[in-house]
Amino acid sequence: MDIRKLQKITVSALEDIKGEDITVINTIKLTALFDRIVVATGNSNRQTRALARSVQDKVKEAGGEVYGVEGDDSGEWVLVDLGDIIVHVMLPAVRAHYNLEELWEARPTRAEKLGAGGTASAAPAKRAAAKPAAKAPASRAPSAKRSTAEPKATPARSRRVRSGEA
Repeated sequence: MDIRKLQKITVSALEDIKGEDITVINTIKLTALFDRIVVATGNSNRQTRALARSVQDKVKEAGGEVYGVEGDDSGEWVLVDLGDIIVHVMLPAVRAHYNLEELWEARPTRAEKLGAGGTASAAPAKRAAAKPAAKAPASRAPSAKRSTAEPKATPARSRRVRSGEA
């Protein structure tokens, strides 16, 4: 099914059950997993489940496929996987807490970060200026001097930290 048609069906299904603050986020440039995220708010657990059920029913009626539904038992945050579109139906407090719109907003590319003339912005200079200068030890014997250099991480430790295993 065409992504625009699927999006229109999804938004319409949410509007039919009075979903509030319906937001569509285009994620084509951010991830290859899906093309759109639709976020909507329901006023109660019952309404969030009804909104998710409405999306499922309308998509199936139009010949689309629903790949999965999560959170339907509690109704605080119901996720409907439509393949190219992921639908999040949340209670207001849950939506405010997780703030998916901010999480998925497009990040500036390296070219956008570079200022005029191809130089980097002033942000690294601010960080360097904020770092205090190393102080020489006062009245210590030369043999008691400590190195101010930070120990280097071993490659195995670096890999664990990057992969989130630490």
